[in-house]
Amino acid sequence: MTTLNPSVMEGPVPPRTAGAVGRAASPPWERPAFWALLLIAAVAFFWNLGASGFGNEFYAAATQAGGESWKAAFFGASDAGNSITVDKPPVALWPMDVSVRLFGLGSWQILAPEALMGVAAVAVLYAAVRRLYGPAAGLLAGGLLALTPVAALMFRFNNPDALLTLLTVCALYCFQRALEGPRAVRWMVLTGVCFGLGFLVKTLQAWLILPALTLVYLVCAALPLTRRIGHVLLAGTAIVVSSGWWVAIVELWPADSRPYVGGSTNNSFLDLTLGYNGLGRLTGEDKGGFGGGGSSSGSVPGVGGAGGGGHGGEATGITRLFDSALGGQISWLLPAALILLVAALVVTRRAARTDLHRAGFLAWGGALVCTAVTFSFMSGIFHEYYTIALAPYIAALVAMGTVHLRRLGGTVATAVLAATVAATAVWAFVLLGRAEGWTSQLRWPVLVAGVLAALGMVLARLLPRRLALGATGLALAAVLTGPASYTWATVTTAHTGQTPLAGPASGTQDHGGPAAGGATRQGGAGAAAAPSGQNAQSGAAKGGGSSRLGGIDAVTPQLRATLVKDAQAYTWVAATVASDNQTWLQLAVGEPVMPIGGFSGGDPAPTLAQFKQYVADGKIHYFVVQGGEEDGLGRSGTDSTGSQISSWVTKSFTSRTVGSTVLYDLTGPAS
Repeated sequence: MTTLNPSVMEGPVPPRTAGAVGRAASPPWERPAFWALLLIAAVAFFWNLGASGFGNEFYAAATQAGGESWKAAFFGASDAGNSITVDKPPVALWPMDVSVRLFGLGSWQILAPEALMGVAAVAVLYAAVRRLYGPAAGLLAGGLLALTPVAALMFRFNNPDALLTLLTVCALYCFQRALEGPRAVRWMVLTGVCFGLGFLVKTLQAWLILPALTLVYLVCAALPLTRRIGHVLLAGTAIVVSSGWWVAIVELWPADSRPYVGGSTNNSFLDLTLGYNGLGRLTGEDKGGFGGGGSSSGSVPGVGGAGGGGHGGEATGITRLFDSALGGQISWLLPAALILLVAALVVTRRAARTDLHRAGFLAWGGALVCTAVTFSFMSGIFHEYYTIALAPYIAALVAMGTVHLRRLGGTVATAVLAATVAATAVWAFVLLGRAEGWTSQLRWPVLVAGVLAALGMVLARLLPRRLALGATGLALAAVLTGPASYTWATVTTAHTGQTPLAGPASGTQDHGGPAAGGATRQGGAGAAAAPSGQNAQSGAAKGGGSSRLGGIDAVTPQLRATLVKDAQAYTWVAATVASDNQTWLQLAVGEPVMPIGGFSGGDPAPTLAQFKQYVADGKIHYFVVQGGEEDGLGRSGTDSTGSQISSWVTKSFTSRTVGSTVLYDLTGPAS
């Protein structure tokens, strides 16, 4: 089997093995095309960015805290008083913390770093694919990533997934460089550093693809086996060092002088990693932050049991990524990626062990399979936007597979490409049929274009050159129109809350109420207000997890004035159960607000005794009841620390109403 020269579009050359690859000479059109690609990505990720306000208010509040307190930034605390952390490591917050420190608190200051990460991910993916298959393949891969709906969503949002995706692409780029041979040790160490930093972004999810890459290196690297094993061990050491330093500091730091580790049951980051953010995500048996120390969480949105997946799919199984919840987010080119991966592995089956083309397919394909299988069968908490992790793998495989088969030529390769285009058009027809509005009207044109393009590709040798080129253009249109329409709907719509969705409105994707123009369709997207005062759209009026005060615009000037009065005299101007109200209160007043029990109110922090001591020491001014609910329980359940504190406060202090919000002055006389 011969492989092909990545610097040209056609014509076989001898196989490319480790040590025989590098950056090919650039054609004159490459640099302008590359900058055009980055411009398109920047437009997609920055367009209408400020309309989303603070995006995910949970992480926005932590960013506000990190912008005020270095200690809160280091630990990832939800408040500058350092009562409890978010339920993730803090590294994803750090770029936003720096931005807020430099430029102040605002929508662009929080979301612009995420958009920059998206542009960087496109550039690194281009560079990785280009090294194997040349500039045309690199440009195609970068463009496909930018046009993936869930990527356009998450590179415009302040969840940790944007940075994790960038680090994963960087890791695969470094891994490819290690396979090439020269300075393999250096590149394997850098690969490990990327995975270590990824762990400090989203813990064990960053390591899903490690088994595949380890196997590829041990089999395909052009080194003696003992050196291959040594390099893998060095990369593992780099992972441990680059991730373990922060973990060691947290575990060794005196627990009474740092924030409680949110989402854990015993104030340990290792417990959080292995429980709520680890095995609990796979099995659904560890609720972690949704109930903490044993409180009921059966009604909590997003918590799956052993037989269900909560958010993110109708049911676990091999078809999960194609169902009504996930299909439009990520699966547009997933069939094409799988077809081209199988075809590429078949045609390279007789290549040398160290053939870099086959190794590239094994690396990107192994990453895709490991991640897709995990997402398909995990029974714990799973959200649709997690699928951004698949986007760079799909983009790389489609670009590499297309160029490889096109250069190979011949009847069989052409037939496979034609079948791929047809299958992609058929699947786009299905996905577009699930949407509402103008996007659904594209399904028939896409289907017809795909069928005609496939026929034109098969008959290309019998057609005039212009018609053959037209078939190629038609194929691109058929493949890209569907995801591009969803991406357009995504970038032109504001997204807020904790589980945003890409694409236009769809009743099958709605979790919390009638969808509104493709905005967040899940509880958690209250009436978010951008710092400029412009309301962001939301698909759910109120649902499980929504901010029951309704957002910043519901924090009246009277309430704000009450909370900020003498704020410097207190560690926390207010406390409230769970993060539902804490985030909006803190963002509105700009002062620390304690989220009792963390994200859902179920974490055992602070304990009732600790809270009483805070009150006795005069550290907390007010207790805020959840949107007028006298029990103030949020989502924590009746047997949680939050319920105990709420019960004690309501029995021990006198309430007052400011607007529609019930406050208890904890510095006043007991009732």
